[in-house]
Amino acid sequence: MKLLFDQNLSRKLVVTVQSLYPSSQHVVQVGLSEASDDHVWEYAKKNGFTMVSKDSDFYHRSMLLGHPPKAVWIRLGNCTTRAVSELLQGGWT
Repeated sequence: MKLLFDQNLSRKLVVTVQSLYPSSQHVVQVGLSEASDDHVWEYAKKNGFTMVSKDSDFYHRSMLLGHPPKAVWIRLGNCTTRAVSELLQGGWT
């Protein structure tokens, strides 16, 4: 599985989860930093990514439209990048 991290998450996550989720990217890395949610969603769909965001937007979109792409909604509130990384790696370590 490869993840596409939304603008509201740190670009550092790509590096910290690389061993478990190779080929993951951040929207900034693929030129979508200013793109609408529609464009990001379509990019994820066309390129086989699972969306990861702290906003509910992509989760709700996945409930309405189905998948692909799948969406992961990080609901940790105000937290560190390390906490998000540990959450994403929690089932593997």
